[in-house]
Amino acid sequence: MRSVCNIYLAIFLLITCVFANAKGESKSHNDLQKSEDLIDAFYSFEKDRLEVALTFAQDSIPNVVFYQGWAKGGNYKIMKRQPCLAKKLDLISCSITVQDDLMLALGIDFNVTDTFEIKLSGSKIISVETSSNDLDVFWQAREWVKKKYPELIEAPCKGIWNGGPTPGKCIRAMVEGYSRFAKSDDFPKQ
Repeated sequence: MRSVCNIYLAIFLLITCVFANAKGESKSHNDLQKSEDLIDAFYSFEKDRLEVALTFAQDSIPNVVFYQGWAKGGNYKIMKRQPCLAKKLDLISCSITVQDDLMLALGIDFNVTDTFEIKLSGSKIISVETSSNDLDVFWQAREWVKKKYPELIEAPCKGIWNGGPTPGKCIRAMVEGYSRFAKSDDFPKQ
């Protein structure tokens, strides 16, 4: 009798583990799909679609929507899109390599990889942070433009990364500045 009870208990535990694992895999799959949908919304360059994807991530909207406008204005072209990956429970990382006008203006054969860190709570995206693997010359160019041509970027880049009103104009002004930097004596020799 005891061995029969042990067999039933083992079967019950096995079935419970299978269902729990299936539920976890389903949640993970749903989180990954939500993250992929967010990336689709970002690179659709449709602001309204992106804001819907960020409904529960209100604090992230100004930065991410500005960055979307920046990417659109900078003619970001996806070169390689990695699948989103679960880094931790409720944290998804998505990396997308893009060609952009800033690197082209610098005359550098380098495609930037943008990484989106997406936090979820339950089934809701609650936070999105972005980062890029920009080269040092990118930051040198930015500082050079700010110092040498502040009038070029002052108005179009007002509120940069804080929901500024003209991200497309801002990046186009930066592209012009980066192009000037590439032609200057200050541009690092390669």
